[in-house]
Amino acid sequence: MTTKRIQYHRYGGPEVLRLEDFAPAPPGPGQVLVRVKAAAANPMDWKIRSGEMKVMTGRKFPRGVGHDFAGVVTAVGAGVTRLGVGDEVLGGTGLKAAGAFAEMVVAEENAVASKPASLSWEEAAALPVVGLTAFQAMVGIGDLRAGRAVFIHGCLGGVGRSAAQIALAHGASVAGSCRDTAIHEARELGIDPVVGFDVDTRKHLRRFDVVFDTAGTLPIGTAKALLKPGGRIIDINPTPARFLRSALPGPYRVLMGKANVADLDAVVQAAGEGQLRIPVARSVPLGEAIAALTELEQHRAPRGGKLVITTD
Repeated sequence: MTTKRIQYHRYGGPEVLRLEDFAPAPPGPGQVLVRVKAAAANPMDWKIRSGEMKVMTGRKFPRGVGHDFAGVVTAVGAGVTRLGVGDEVLGGTGLKAAGAFAEMVVAEENAVASKPASLSWEEAAALPVVGLTAFQAMVGIGDLRAGRAVFIHGCLGGVGRSAAQIALAHGASVAGSCRDTAIHEARELGIDPVVGFDVDTRKHLRRFDVVFDTAGTLPIGTAKALLKPGGRIIDINPTPARFLRSALPGPYRVLMGKANVADLDAVVQAAGEGQLRIPVARSVPLGEAIAALTELEQHRAPRGGKLVITTD
């Protein structure tokens, strides 16, 4: 079976992307084959493609692009019990595998969940990476509970927005930073106070149980000044230096979201109940996706939501 997939044959800029014929492998043990209806872009897609993460992703080519998807299961591998052919699902591929920007994709069963009927294909595809990362940051590392105070640097990005909604649903108070032109939008989400990216720590000294840097631009000294004693600083922007800092004693931790059935189910349940929504800013067909991905990477357009690629 030959399908279409966006892939590349060497690390580099967006110019290495190609829409090419691709024959997906049959699902192995614990895997499912999914006919993709929609797939969503994340910053890690171009970080991987550029070679920034090649220590983890290796040098085997061609490589597919994209991780988040929603679609219909068309085949299951040995040992798969939670899902069956015809199920509507959402999920993510592994870091090395990727390949969601395609007509068909293979994924691990433990990284896939049933799609709530209340979500469109585009809304479902926008959810997995940002929702799972935010949930594991807030509930896992952050030990979130009612009455806790959270500060989210970059509170209107995909992960930041997800983290804010998850924290608020758990009874925490949420403050955050974003660009000045979006402060009103952040307040409408329930974030208060909202400040610009240049955080004045004097007004918020030792105030927060969790400081979550989703943008990767919050100085560590600023984060420590915002943090209560015994709190946690969480970063989702992996670099060797940040991993080293994370390994040292102290409040700082680097998080890379990992597939976990229970966590993904919790995220999907929150989305299905309307507690978690990720806006979709633009939707394009697979044939126009390379141009749209290039614009997103180079100009951060569109703003205000996800770029989603559809196959119908």
